[in-house]
Amino acid sequence: MNVLVVNAGSSSLKLRVLGEDNTVLADTTVERWSGEMGPLEDFLRGAPPVDAVGHRVVHGGSAFTTATAIDDDVRAQIDALIGLAPLHQPRALAGIDAARRLLPDVPQVACFDTAFHTTMPASATTYAVPASWRRKWDLRRYGFHGLSHAYASRRAAELAGMPGARVVSCHLGSGASLAAVANGRSVDTTMGFTPLAGLVMATRSGDVDPGLLVWLQRAGLTLDELEDGLEHHSGLAGLSDIGGDLRDVRQAAENGDQNAILALQVYVHRLRQGIAAMAASLGGIDVLVFTGGVGEHDAALRADTTAGLAFLGTGPSSTAVAVVVVAAREDVEIATQTRTLLKETS
Repeated sequence: MNVLVVNAGSSSLKLRVLGEDNTVLADTTVERWSGEMGPLEDFLRGAPPVDAVGHRVVHGGSAFTTATAIDDDVRAQIDALIGLAPLHQPRALAGIDAARRLLPDVPQVACFDTAFHTTMPASATTYAVPASWRRKWDLRRYGFHGLSHAYASRRAAELAGMPGARVVSCHLGSGASLAAVANGRSVDTTMGFTPLAGLVMATRSGDVDPGLLVWLQRAGLTLDELEDGLEHHSGLAGLSDIGGDLRDVRQAAENGDQNAILALQVYVHRLRQGIAAMAASLGGIDVLVFTGGVGEHDAALRADTTAGLAFLGTGPSSTAVAVVVVAAREDVEIATQTRTLLKETS
């Protein structure tokens, strides 16, 4: 079964056809994509025939806990969740609509980033806010990057030779999150109701005192200004005043820029703190895996992070915890989930 994987990001579109053994048969990335059908149409002209299409969808809410065949009703439910992931959900829908128009007779499957985290216990998902709020708006911690965490944690356990391992998965890119995975199941993660929570990211703040946000609104910031600042001008960009690319921040820090130095220190501090918290949720850690653009390519960051976690057994002279780097392959996870669903329902 050849699977076309459609991974629509907030500004990019990644298209890849994977054969039955997950060999890449065709591949392209559109860096600046506004939702039009043309790039997918052009790609399909040169790609081999496909038997199914798997779509990455960031938010599945409470309704979607596994990969789901797309029909008009499912499409409408995904659309209803736009408010929970306004940067990503509309682009996923644009990819779905384009693929359904161009390949009307090919089965289409939605694979949700939130689904992997539906195994978290209530103690990890429940916010300590008024129960009436939770009931009215279905407030809970959903978690994200689930497709990446699912693949990375499974692959890391395989590489370490420890099936059923307690794995802390670090997906570090422009967006960043951690997941605590026990025997292949998510038990905790750093993102919450939205992808804004948790670690310091490229332009996103991560965790902020909610009282600070209330204070800022009373001080005169509008909701739109608050949202824009937290989503687009915070994180590494806000700390360094350079931008959100960690490579640029690291170069500036090496040149003595004090803001950049602080940005790296804050980033690593929060990352270490988060890893330790995930280890606590697991009752220990066997494997620490780094994935994503930053996690895979920044060896200095990995060294700084693990050096500060020697008490967990991640130091250079310790063999207590296996530290593994895994290339991010959301496409493999999407194709696998798509094939599994279609074989189960055929």
